[in-house]
Amino acid sequence: MESWSRVSVPVVPGLRGRLPLVYDTAARALAPVGPESGTARLYVCGITPYDATHLGHAATYLAFDLLQRVWLDAGLEVLYAQNVTDVDDPLLERALATDVEWQSLAADQVELFRTDMAALRILPPQHYVSVTESLGLVEDLIGDLRDKGLVYPLSDAEHPDWYFRSTADPAFGAVSHVHGAQALALFAERGGDPDRPGKVDPLDCLVWRLERPGEPAWPSALGAGRPGWHVECTAIALATLGETFDVQGGGSDLAFPHHEMCAAEGVMATGAPFARAYVHAGMVGLDGEKMSKSKGNLVFVSALRRAGRDPMAIRLALLDHHYRSDWQWTSDDLARAEERLAAWRHAANAPRGVATDETIEAVRVALLDDLDAPAALRALDIWATASFDLDPSDDPDGPRRVAEAVDALLGVALR
Repeated sequence: MESWSRVSVPVVPGLRGRLPLVYDTAARALAPVGPESGTARLYVCGITPYDATHLGHAATYLAFDLLQRVWLDAGLEVLYAQNVTDVDDPLLERALATDVEWQSLAADQVELFRTDMAALRILPPQHYVSVTESLGLVEDLIGDLRDKGLVYPLSDAEHPDWYFRSTADPAFGAVSHVHGAQALALFAERGGDPDRPGKVDPLDCLVWRLERPGEPAWPSALGAGRPGWHVECTAIALATLGETFDVQGGGSDLAFPHHEMCAAEGVMATGAPFARAYVHAGMVGLDGEKMSKSKGNLVFVSALRRAGRDPMAIRLALLDHHYRSDWQWTSDDLARAEERLAAWRHAANAPRGVATDETIEAVRVALLDDLDAPAALRALDIWATASFDLDPSDDPDGPRRVAEAVDALLGVALR
């Protein structure tokens, strides 16, 4: 599957080569993420394309865009993979409800997502992989797990679907630190089926759903059917990034069960750690509730763009909240961002600038500290305000240099 177009990222002079400290959910602490040299490998869980792209999506992918930019500023290469769950129950249900072919619905929403990501200047993955083009990878992974006795079909069931023995991994629970009754409740809430009869353990997760009437299915050694949710990401990540990669990322609602299940499948298949760190973005809400498709309380990037709002202002509005925080979107967020963008662009196009090196270093330091974009924005506000009071001794090349740093580190185009 094709990704979206990539913008160029300027190289910013100054003190480079530093790895960011980022909060690792598994370690429950800030930790350096990424290799000391070479290539940083990142997997971020993608969309189920039936209703894209709301601001919760945008905030999540922006968080990992910042991580990529900090890695690039450290002199690293980045290998980034992202999946698209282009066949799943929510997509099929929406297609049925709207009388649209599920393939058409998925294709339309994926294209909308690509367009929104390009407008927001989110750096694209090199591997943008749909489930429907990864069926062989999924089947091979399930086959490996079956050979190890780690997957089983339900016995005495009308549909003997295949399940993974999730808790066979002795470290199960170490990613999310969710256990017991909380695990069962979250599993049920987030797409699991803990009460299904015939499972060895209530937390065992579906890896292959056998064909049902009216549903898409593909032939396999497991029987005609389609993949479960978690195993798709495990298979795609292992195939594109290798056995152990640097970061698996997504929204905080993916820590359990999704990332927990992915980690268990990966570890049990390969014998190696799955990801070195698990990084999660907070939830964006509207009117006091998490913004989600199920609640229908969504603000769409495409709708804001159609209304004439500058994508760079949308990006700034999202950057004004720390990526790990849960927060509520209001129209004031965008109004403040538009004022900020105007001030920054005025400063970036001024004949001279002030405190250039100090400003760039302040932005770098903020992002190295758990991707603290709000602190970076405050440093640039000080710079922009100071640009209104210039004298002939100020740096004539300062505006260009700061604009390039803002482009490289924050992804905001000022010129």
